[in-house]
Amino acid sequence: METPATLNIAPLNAPHGELEWQPLADRDYQIGEEVLTSKRYHIHVLNELKAKHLSGTDILGIWDSFLPIFKLPQVNVFPDLIHQCSANYDPTQRVVLSPSGSVLFYITPKSMKQMLHFQTAKKLTPLSMMHLLDQGGKLSNAQIKKINQLFIGSGSQTMRTPPISHVYLNELGRVLVDMISYILGYRSTEYIDETILVLMFVFSPGKPPSVRYDYVSFISNKIHEQLMNLDRERVFRYTSYIYHLFLFYQSDSFSVPFKKLDAQGNQRSVVFWSSVFHHASLSPYSYCEFIDLFIHPAMALLQSSPPPRLTDEMQRILQLSKVYEFTIAIW
Repeated sequence: METPATLNIAPLNAPHGELEWQPLADRDYQIGEEVLTSKRYHIHVLNELKAKHLSGTDILGIWDSFLPIFKLPQVNVFPDLIHQCSANYDPTQRVVLSPSGSVLFYITPKSMKQMLHFQTAKKLTPLSMMHLLDQGGKLSNAQIKKINQLFIGSGSQTMRTPPISHVYLNELGRVLVDMISYILGYRSTEYIDETILVLMFVFSPGKPPSVRYDYVSFISNKIHEQLMNLDRERVFRYTSYIYHLFLFYQSDSFSVPFKKLDAQGNQRSVVFWSSVFHHASLSPYSYCEFIDLFIHPAMALLQSSPPPRLTDEMQRILQLSKVYEFTIAIW
């Protein structure tokens, strides 16, 4: 099939009646059939892509690439928890341990596949930044033109070359760039460079993905590296994975309602269990509930003595510390 000059891709629509659109818990509207705001939640997009795959209308084979499965929801960031995980991390076993030495969860492809309920017999190609940099440097004008035809808005008359501003992308292009940037650990999607274009080039209309990358091994290796080097480099890009690992492997420690199984009693991906730590602007849970229901129990698993409900960092943010009060009094 020839690549068309412009690809007219129908907007993604909510699959009404889809099982995974039923509410997770009593207050969780993110996976409900009724969207209460104009925002498009990550899990809505996830379900839309899955529904298009099941209906045979995913003409680019995005779901078949496994890319959507490994982009997790946006969450509230709490650095203290990540630093404590780093302090409790045994890199030789790739495991986060409790103070007593018991296993809380592993940072391995196997543990993440189990968490996300991911299984496949299809061949997966190893993914690394070196591979993307090498392939990105070899992208031809014809390949970049194909990416333009598929993912650049129809109003653009000029072929865009990297770095490409996100403002030129069509809807599906923005969805893909968001997923790819998250998996690669990029902080911003403002500009699309060659490494992202390599992963976009695997898609062609009417064909399966030309390459299926091993995203789960890439992510587990990145988390492993960033936990080991956190004190020196102070960079961690996969907070959502750490939160979901806690939720999946230590679920008995959290007093929030979960929906682990579907109507047939089958295991669901952990992303459908709860939104207790989803970003406060997108979640029915307040930030205080996130701290009380998730952060405090998670920190208790990592420390030998019960942590305070309000850490020093939280007091600083809330302007409750004695140092802050003293400074204000003098000023």
